[in-house]
Amino acid sequence: MTQAVQVLNRYGTDFVAEGRGSDSECFAGFECFLNIVRALGMGSCISEVGAGGSPPLLTYSQELNVGDGGKRKRIRGSSTMDYKVPGRMFLNGSSDVASMYCKQGRKGVNQDAMLVWENFCSKEDTIFCGVFDGHGPYGHRVAKKVRDSFPLKLGAQWDLHRKNEAGFSNQNGAATSYNSEEQIRQVGKNFDLELDGSNTILALRESFLKASKIMDKELKLHRDIDCFCSGTTAVTLIKQGLNLVIANVGDSRAVLGTRDHEDSLIAVQLTIDLKPNLPKEEERIKQRKGRVFSLKNEPDVSRVWLPNSDFPGLAMARAFGDFCLKDVGLISVPDVSYHRLTEKDEFVVLATDGIWDVLSNEEVVEIVASAPQSTAARLLVESAVHAWRTKFPFCKVDDCAAVCLFLNSDSESKAEDTPDKLMPDATTDPVDQSSLCSENGIEAEAEKLQ
Repeated sequence: MTQAVQVLNRYGTDFVAEGRGSDSECFAGFECFLNIVRALGMGSCISEVGAGGSPPLLTYSQELNVGDGGKRKRIRGSSTMDYKVPGRMFLNGSSDVASMYCKQGRKGVNQDAMLVWENFCSKEDTIFCGVFDGHGPYGHRVAKKVRDSFPLKLGAQWDLHRKNEAGFSNQNGAATSYNSEEQIRQVGKNFDLELDGSNTILALRESFLKASKIMDKELKLHRDIDCFCSGTTAVTLIKQGLNLVIANVGDSRAVLGTRDHEDSLIAVQLTIDLKPNLPKEEERIKQRKGRVFSLKNEPDVSRVWLPNSDFPGLAMARAFGDFCLKDVGLISVPDVSYHRLTEKDEFVVLATDGIWDVLSNEEVVEIVASAPQSTAARLLVESAVHAWRTKFPFCKVDDCAAVCLFLNSDSESKAEDTPDKLMPDATTDPVDQSSLCSENGIEAEAEKLQ
């Protein structure tokens, strides 16, 4: 039995949203796979085909009501923290240094997630930010799991490096653990250690690599989340002082708003959209017998397919989860880069592809710069939604999530609006409290990779 038939047996054919002939006609040939791909939402969101009815998915608001006696929880302050974790925000709103906003599209359950964590690892000058874009039938659960667990794994790895300074001297430590999987070759190509050769930068790079490997392993073994055909992208960063380390898995993006020598505001893209048609990504996939090609009705969208069947058609070369493709070249190794901040740098925008599909880097920077800091992310998301309806009126609007990290947070603009006026309809997003407060055995697991 092929992998494709196994997937059909696992999830059924109810994902097919268009009119079809008999079930036998759908099974013969794999034409139905093209519809399953689009129904699963595994890639480009510029599509009229939505998810079908199996497996049943809860909407964002329905998820909140489960186990809550039907009472919907709400917040009024944009700086609300969950479970008393200082500085950690994952809801629509803003703080003194960041603005964040997420809006559900028209494709079903919201699969985007976001996070801002100030004083990360108990360091006053350290901030963690991330956006996560899930895909597949359980992509919303994968995105939230990575949002909640990955920062803890990253912090644990970073702490191990601080406790064992002798490990910093081995600059090939991270590469050694990945060379056996032939995955490290694409990592860190643009990692500039000349600007800051400190052990901290090197330690962060290695911590991102190892935490990503542990995260993907945990997803594979997770008993409650089926990650066979579901996964998530993740673009995350750590800002410590003037150091900015960015890790990218997938096709979400980070863009810097900065000033040029003429003091004009410009956009600098900090990450590469890791699409399957990038030469090095495509080479790796083909070496593992995977296939990369575009469908006739979307020639600009390259997808990853299994060797012997037109499935699943994932429109990215790296992702957490998606274990149906991990043997044919899909990896979860982040592309890690470094930027030394200057006084000309004003803000960083992290956003899912629902925004980048319809707005250019320059448009995003212009929108954020024109808004008060407290509402910048919301204005950006609303602008993207409007662009979707204008540019693609017959397509379903994708989920959009954005985090705006302001590097000079002394502006008076953020004081113009109080938190209660900013996001009166922001809704809480319950998470696993135990996963936030502790991860049993995480340090022991990390030590095994040293």
